[in-house]
Amino acid sequence: MTFEIPNDRRYAESHEWAKETDSGGLVRIGISDFAQDELGDIVFVELPDVGDELDEGDQFGVIESIKAVSDIYSPVSGTVENLNSEIADKPELINDDPHGSGWLLEINPKSGIDHLLTASEYEDQI
Repeated sequence: MTFEIPNDRRYAESHEWAKETDSGGLVRIGISDFAQDELGDIVFVELPDVGDELDEGDQFGVIESIKAVSDIYSPVSGTVENLNSEIADKPELINDDPHGSGWLLEINPKSGIDHLLTASEYEDQI
């Protein structure tokens, strides 16, 4: 099966993606197309609060599907600035568009995302 792996972002080995946004140096985070496919139909997402401090590798939330419950890990360290408010009411957005409208949160990072896997490195991993 072929998964969408956009080149405009970086990936964690734990299947989260990170993309630098145009709005003040924030990093937008979500889960990969591969991860949402493995989970199946997503029914609930638990996210941190705005203002929470995350360290790279910290568990920051939970995704529940009809098949499994999975932790979500932060690919970068920083402060949570924004949450995707639509996800609470429509968690299926993650299945429908994991790299677009299914994003999870935005972090004001303490460092960049260049240490994460490139799209081709991530593709090799999965």
